Amino acid sequence: MYMPTKNSRKKYADDQYYHVYTRGINKQILFHEEKDYAFFLSLFKRYLSNEPLSSPYRTTYPWYGDRIKLITFCLMPNHVHMLLYQADQDAMKELLHSIMTSYSMFYNQKYKHYGPVFQSRYLANLIDKDNYLTHVSRYIHLNPNKWSIYPYSSIKYYRNNQSPEWLHTSEIKKYFDNLKDYFIFLNDYQDHKEMLDEIKYELAHS
Repeated sequence: MYMPTKNSRKKYADDQYYHVYTRGINKQILFHEEKDYAFFLSLFKRYLSNEPLSSPYRTTYPWYGDRIKLITFCLMPNHVHMLLYQADQDAMKELLHSIMTSYSMFYNQKYKHYGPVFQSRYLANLIDKDNYLTHVSRYIHLNPNKWSIYPYSSIKYYRNNQSPEWLHTSEIKKYFDNLKDYFIFLNDYQDHKEMLDEIKYELAHS
């Protein structure tokens, strides 16, 4: 059974995988339209590309591409899931700070919103065994009702086998002989419902 380490958001470690979850403050909507999703996705490119990128004003953005890997993600209207690997204990904390700060500035300016956009702290559950990675990946991909065609998750990159440089699908694909087997695994919900329910329980009580 999937058993992430409780309170791992306070216990960051080198060379570890984490299931990260963050949501809008008071469960409010984070993404109102396609452009909002697009901006959030652009932050993955900004901070996780193969090399540092510069702003239109020629200042260099913080870069974490050599310290952290994004493996699976799903942007839902009022929350976000990510499966991350960090090489050092500060990488995830710094990446999430950059992403959440940048998106909050974008959101507040666009919607004339004042105050926090995200819940005060994101949750980061340590995945302490490699074979749990596939189940967390499945949980993240199955979040939307029409998950197989959902446009704001990493599922499309798993399907077409062409990932952007900031997404590392091979971390999951290596556990399967081919893509067909991975999608069979995704569809095999009922046999592993107990494990998926355990993930939901951990998120609710973290």
